[in-house]
This record gives sequence, structure tokens and C-alpha cells, in this order.
Amino acid sequence: MALTGRTGLIALAGIVVVLFAPRPGAALAGVCLLLASGIVVDLAFAGAVRPLRLHRSGETLVRLGGQATVELVVENPGKRRVRGLLRDAWPPSAGAAPREAELDVLGGERRRIVVTLTPTRRGDRSSVAVTVRSVGPLGLAARQGSHRAPWTVRVLPPFLSRKHLPSRLARLRELDGQHPALVRGQGTEFDSLREYVVGDDVRSIDWRATARRHDVVVRTWRPERDRRVLIVLDTGRTSAGRVGDAPVPMAGTEANTGLLAPPASRPAPGWPRLDWSMDAALLLAALAARAGDQVDFLAYDRAVRAWVSGASRTELLSMLVNAMAPIEAELIEADAQGMVASILSRAKRRCLVVLLTDLNSAAMDEGLMPVLAQLSSRHLVLVAGVSDPRVAAMAGRRGSVEEVYDAAAAEQAQLGRRRITARLRRHGVEVVDAPPEEIAPALADAYLALKAAGRL
Repeated sequence: MALTGRTGLIALAGIVVVLFAPRPGAALAGVCLLLASGIVVDLAFAGAVRPLRLHRSGETLVRLGGQATVELVVENPGKRRVRGLLRDAWPPSAGAAPREAELDVLGGERRRIVVTLTPTRRGDRSSVAVTVRSVGPLGLAARQGSHRAPWTVRVLPPFLSRKHLPSRLARLRELDGQHPALVRGQGTEFDSLREYVVGDDVRSIDWRATARRHDVVVRTWRPERDRRVLIVLDTGRTSAGRVGDAPVPMAGTEANTGLLAPPASRPAPGWPRLDWSMDAALLLAALAARAGDQVDFLAYDRAVRAWVSGASRTELLSMLVNAMAPIEAELIEADAQGMVASILSRAKRRCLVVLLTDLNSAAMDEGLMPVLAQLSSRHLVLVAGVSDPRVAAMAGRRGSVEEVYDAAAAEQAQLGRRRITARLRRHGVEVVDAPPEEIAPALADAYLALKAAGRL
């Protein structure tokens, strides 16, 4: 049962009557009796709430920053009219609108309510409950009840770095010798033979073919194909820190079909390192798949949070965004030894292991560095970390005593990152350390450099 605002107004009016009545006691009893009678009448003639049947339909996938539409159908199997309010409870991060709607359903009929979701966070957003308040004919009281109408919308990563993909694919075509300029790649897989021209590297001359043809012939090469790239996402506590800005992607319907579009507007503050790392991983995966390499994905902190393996080129991005969507940073220290063991158990043959983590000197000294030799001895390792641009800005300010202290702390933090980067490179590990908006293209460029050098 629920009382309406009209009941309160009548009660206030009754107080005035009681104050000026010659017999206040009798007046108070009369007002209370009148209100109680009205409430009983409303509860008796209000439409029943519990027999209502609720059904949902609509979209189940949406890109972060986009919109999804979910329809709620309310069916009244009873004979009495149900008139009042309906509240559809979603988590605040789902951005549901409207949260409340007027409801008027005659007996034996149904009504459709359209709810638009504009999520502000990745992950699965589920409806909690639907509460219906059926008001009586006098508008004093209402029957109220909640129903379960389960529906889940998965909010996918937006893949903002997709805008960098065409330029990196053009560079990949140049390496592969497919560009109109016919620039030959310097990989390690033999491609074809052709006549020597001035300017060719004499080390590429094939002397046996030259002897057979009685003309100077050179070998051409192409970047390696069918190599394996294992992208590892560290989901430990260091990935929870918010850095840089959080770009707001353009709303649209393309994400609901799996086609992820680039952003259209400038940012609002606060994306976690985890989300920037996911964005970089998606760009690298798309590029490596176009290059003909096999891409696998592992998310780990103290346990495996996601694992994608064996996806085809056409299915890779869809599988990755679905696997990444529910992942959240765990506020625990990542188990580097367990992570390395998990990588080695899944990657039996030599491959490129791309570890997306934070280049935090304290966490790396106690975590990855002691077990790095096990990994780098069997695989080519590339470590990528997202730096905080606010630290660099802090290091350059000297306007006050407080800013000088802040600058000293920032310089110490930057020195720690440079020290850990140097140690990693001494172990033969490639390192990419870039600000949030540059980490994705920088990681793609590092992959292309390895490809061009024939190191995969």
C-alpha cells in the first residue's frame, strides 16, 4: 500500500477544520474517519498489481557512449483498470530514461513502454525490478508491488583508436610489398626473385639464380605471416588508476551490430588505465589480424579473467570486445608468477607476448622482474604502459612552494619509470611507454617495427 500526496493535502485541510471546530475531538474523529474511508475505497477498487505480466525485448549490446532501446510490455490479465505509475529500476550507470512512466492499462489489454539506455560504464547492466503503483479512483491510496523482468545489456568498449587503423594498415601494405609504390618488406620469409636494379642491397643477390640466368637476380622478402601474438592484460590494482581524459564516443547504432565507430567529441575526465589498455589491445589485434597473424588474448591478475583463442580474422574483434566488456580492475596485487605460468602453459611455441601493464617501479620490482627471465627466454616480450600526463605537467610547475614539492615527487616517479624501462630493455624486452591518447598508435608502431625488422 502507498499513500498519495492528495491524502496529505486532505489531512492538512482537516487540521484547519479541527482548529476552528467548536468540538475539536469530534472534528478530529470525523476527519480521520473520512480519510480512512477514502483509503479503504481506493484500495478496494484499485486495479490489482500482482497479476500483471511483464515482458521485455530489445537490444542486448551497445557501445560505450551509444544508446540502446529496451521495450517493456505490461499485460493486465485482470478485469479492473490499472492506472498509476511504473518505475523501471536500472543501475545509475545504465543511464535509463525515463525512470518513471505513467501507466494506464485496461483489463485484458497491454501497454508498451520504451526505455532508452545511455550507459556511462562498460560491463553488463541488468534491470533490478519493475515497481507498479496502481492508484484508486479517489487518488488517495494505491496498491504497490514489484516484479522481476530480467534483461541485461552488455556495454562494449568503444574502440576509439580505430581512427588510427587505416594509416597503420597502409604502412603494413608497404612492408608487405602490396602498395602501388612496390616497396619491398625486409622480413625473413622469401617472396620472389627479380632482376637487380641500381640501389638494391647487394646482400640480397641470389648467386645461384644469377648463375643460372646469366643475369644478376635479387631475392625479395616479405614480413612474416602466421605468427602468434598473445596480448596479456594486467587487471590488477595498478590498472584501476584513472589517467588522462575519457573520450566520449559518438552515439550511434553501428556498435549494436558489432561495427565500432571512431569518436566524435572531446573528452570528459577520468578513464582507468585498464580501459586505455583495452583500446590499445583492440587496435593491435585488428592490425595483427590483417597482417595474417594469429591473435590470442588473456586477462589476468590472480586468476584468468578472460581468455580468447583461435578466433578467425572476421570474428576476432567481436569476440575481444565481448570478452573485455565485463572485465573490471581488481583491487589486489597481480600475481606475476601465476601470470607467467599461465602464459607459458598457453603459448608452447615462440610468439610475441604483449603485456599491457603499468610501469610502476615498486610493483614491477616485486612482481614481474623476478620472473621475467622465464618469459623472455622463450618468447619475444613487449611491455606497454600508460603514463599519466598529469605527472609530466606537475613536474614542469615551479610557481610556489607546494608546486616545487609536487614537481619533486613527479620527477621521482618519472625517474622510476625510466629506471624500470632501462632494466626491461637490458633483458631484451621491448618497451612502449606513452600517454593515454598515444598508447594505442605507439603500440601499433612498435608491432610494425618488429615486423619490418623480421623479429617475429
